[in-house]
Formats: sequence, C-alpha cells, structure tokens
Amino acid sequence: MPRRRGCLPPLLCALAALSLPLLLAAEPRAKSCSEVRRLYAAKGFSQSEAPSHEISGDHLKVCSQGYTCCSQEMEEKYSQQSKHDFRNAVVELSNHLQNMFSSRYKKFDEFFKELLENAEKSLNDMFVRTYGRLYMQNSELFKDLFVELKRYYVGGNVNLEEMLNEFWARLLERMFRLVNPQYHFTDEYLECVSKYTEQLKPFGDVPRKLKLQVTRAFVAARTFAQGLAVARDVISKVSAVNPTPQGTRALLKMMYCPHCRGLVSVKPCYNYCFNVMRGCLANQGDLDAEWNIFMDSMLLVAERLEGPFNIESVMDPIDVKISDAIMNMQENSMQVSQKVFQGCGQPKTLAQGRAARSVSESGFTPRFRPYNPEERPTTAAGTSLDRLVTDVKEKLKQAKKFWSSLPGNICNDEKMSVGTVNENECWNGSAKSRYDFAVTGNGLASQVNNPEVEVDITKPDMVIRRQIMALRVMTNKLKNAYSGNDVDFIDISEESSGEESGSGCELQQCSPEFEFNATEVTGSSNKSDKTVNTSAATRSGLSRAALLLSILFLAMQRQWR
Repeated sequence: MPRRRGCLPPLLCALAALSLPLLLAAEPRAKSCSEVRRLYAAKGFSQSEAPSHEISGDHLKVCSQGYTCCSQEMEEKYSQQSKHDFRNAVVELSNHLQNMFSSRYKKFDEFFKELLENAEKSLNDMFVRTYGRLYMQNSELFKDLFVELKRYYVGGNVNLEEMLNEFWARLLERMFRLVNPQYHFTDEYLECVSKYTEQLKPFGDVPRKLKLQVTRAFVAARTFAQGLAVARDVISKVSAVNPTPQGTRALLKMMYCPHCRGLVSVKPCYNYCFNVMRGCLANQGDLDAEWNIFMDSMLLVAERLEGPFNIESVMDPIDVKISDAIMNMQENSMQVSQKVFQGCGQPKTLAQGRAARSVSESGFTPRFRPYNPEERPTTAAGTSLDRLVTDVKEKLKQAKKFWSSLPGNICNDEKMSVGTVNENECWNGSAKSRYDFAVTGNGLASQVNNPEVEVDITKPDMVIRRQIMALRVMTNKLKNAYSGNDVDFIDISEESSGEESGSGCELQQCSPEFEFNATEVTGSSNKSDKTVNTSAATRSGLSRAALLLSILFLAMQRQWR
C-alpha cells in the first residue's frame, strides 16, 4: 500500500501527541494585569498606560525589574501618587489637632474680650447710678483704664503695674479736689499729691491687692491664649511635609510596587510601614520632646486660670473693688488731706463765694447707695472660664506625644491598608513574606540605621527647627506666667532680657519716702536746692577720686619709662 505524504510513522505520531501538553506547559503564559489596570484607572490615570498582561520590567527604576504590570509611565505616576497619599495622611491627622487648638483659641479669645466689655459696662452703669454727673465728668479716667487693659490683652506693650499706678494716682488727684472743694490746687500741687499715693494709702489696701490680682490674671490669660495660637500655627507649618527623593522612593516601594507585581490585595507589613514613616517623618519626631514640655506648661497655666489667677473672678467685681476704694478715700479724706497739706504745703483757699459754689457743684456726698451684686450682667460668651479650662485641659493631655505617635497613626490608618494580622502574608518591600528588620527610633539621629529610608542626619529641616525654637520661647513665657510674672509678646528676640512688669523702677524715677513738714508748695524750692547740693557734693567727690586716679596713673607711667 502506498504511504500517505506528510504522515509520520504511527509510533512517532503517538509520542508527539503525548509530549504536546508538556511542551505547552514549559512555555509560561503571561499573567493578566486586569485588576491592576482597574485600580490604576480608579486613581484617575489613563488605562491605556497600563499593560493588559505582564511585561519585562527592565524600564523600572524603583520597583522590581522582573515580570511586571507597570509601564514606565505608571511607575512615575505611582511615585507622585505615593507622595500625595502620604501628605494627605499627615495633613488629615494634623488637621484634627490644629482645628482643636484653633477653635479653643477662638473661644478663649472671645471669652476674655467679652469679659472685659461686660466689666466696663458694669462699672459704667454702677457709677452712673451711684455718682451721677460727677462720674460722667470724670468717666474718661475709667475708660482709659479699660482701654489699656484691652490693649495689654491683645499684645500691646503695656506695663500693667505702671498703668495701674497711674490710674490710682489720677483718681487721687480727682478725688482730692472733690473732698477739698474750698481750696485751689495747681497742677504742680496735684502732681506732688500723686507722687505719694502709695505712702498715703488713701484708697486703703485695694490698689495693692487689685494690682496683684489683675497682673497675675491678665498675664495668665494672655499667655494661655497666645499658647493656643502658637500650637495651632506650629501644627500648620510642621504638617506641610515634603518628602525627600529618598523618602519618595521608599513610599513608592511600600505603597505601589506590590501593584506592579500584581499583589494588589497584599498589605505592607506593619514594622515595614513603621520604618518608612519614621524615616519620612524624622524631623517631626525631633519636635516631640519640646512639644510635650510645651503641653505640660500649658496644663500648669490652665490650673492657675482655674485657681488664683482666674481673670473672671478678678474682672467681674472690679467695679465693686474700685467703689470700695473710693468709699475708703471718702471716709478717710480728712486724715489724708492733713497729711498731704503737711507734705506738699498748705494750699490757697478760694474766695468765699467761689468756695461755696465749688462745694455745691461738686455734689460729692460722704455716702452713696451700695451696689447690689445681683445686678451684674450675664456671664461672658455664655459660658464660664472654669468650663472652658476643663474642656481644653482634656484636649491638651490628648495632644501630648502627637509627633512621636504620628508614624504609627498613619500606619494604622485604613487608607494606608497596612497588614497587621498575618506577619507572613504581608508586603515586606520585595515579596509577600515576613519583615525581619527591627523598628528604628523616633527623630533624625535614630534614622542612621533605618533599613528603608536613606536619611541625611546632618541636614535638619530648618522650618521644623524654627518651630522647635518657637515652642521653647512660648514655654518660657508660660513658665513666667505660671509664676505670676509678666512677659513680652512684642519681640521674642528679647526673650533673655528678663524684662517683667513690676520689675522695679529706675533709681532716678523712684519716689522718695514721704516727708511730713510744714513747708509751703511755693517754698518747695528749698528742698530742691538741698537735693541739688547733695547731688553736686556727690559729683564733686567722684571728680576728686577721678583726679587722684589720673595722677597715680601718670606717676606709674613715668616709672615704667
């Protein structure tokens, strides 16, 4: 029988039929990238940039160069996406804390300002009812007091102690005229009276107590509100993170390189994520120590606001306290006047007709209607300082260790999709397997051994360094406020000057102790002459000493020659 063309012997045909499946199995089929393409498009990128099946990864710069589902364009866009995702995660966590400080600052600021407005209105209403036209004629004195208190609170360069001393001195001048309407007082005479306000104590102990209470309360209130604003601003500046090129590589490798391998459902290992985040947030980690000290200082001042430095308990009854001081001056006006006449001289009496008219016009009665505390206006801002402080104290405690906890909080964020269940089934940076490296510490210096992010520990972030300094300056102000000392918000470069309200007067400005004598004001030049003579004698003695030193120096110079 003739053989058909093209037909192999039966044995060979059988072998060929059996070996075909083996040959086909030896040649691997390219895996589908459909799920990678779908997720890539879901990010808003063009699906045409993503291959339908695995291709060679020779073009990749960060992700594995084996068979891959990523084109060069995909790796570049994934790199930008990883930076975007990281920034958003930091901002989202920081915004919550920033908004808390911002809202609490606004509440405290509104409360303090409304408290001052209410205190001024209460005093004005009370004094109009009590003194009538007499108060209206002198109301600018009290208005100026509240103008200065408000100016101090908003950051003005006001020395509280000097301002309050000036208020009481001016009030004494006005009161002295009113309780002695039969006399004519020149401006020079009244200046003499005001110089010795503290020695005369015409208002009793009210000025001393009120000065101490107002200074401490206003320092604490202003410093605390400023601290809330500083915390808000620090968070705003520090949370604007810009990863370094090395950090961006690490983020891409952790977040999107698994996609290039087709491992879209595999999550990064927790410790792996921790190392990447601590490397990318190395400078923020350095903020933590100063931030915690700052939070502790804020908590201490908050306790002062609840206790002895409570501005609400100082300002609410300030009208009653000033009224008590005026009453004290009325009751002791005769003794005060006699002492002033002894120290400043006997004033000239007015003509009989003018004196009688002056007495009737003053309308200043020895007693006045006592004020009813129930007439006080409602609480400022519809709340109380105690409620505000209690609320913010809890928030301050929660804010501690925020920066050292930030890497872990980001890794725990659902959007980061970090694997925490099976440590052997997570992405370790190169495969779906266990992550074996130890977790590095917080801060820049600790990143020297970070296995995931190459960090230059010799180049700290200057923005964050400035925020660390801002926290230190604010902490120092808070410590001063806690001790009841005034602090200056005008120029932080003068922090080390140690200037405080109430730090004492200059030697030339301090008033001498009150000298009681019968010298007339017109004859006060005798005292001035004595002072001048004493000063001249002192200068003369210094001049002689300088002359002797010069002679000695010349004599020694000759000897050396």
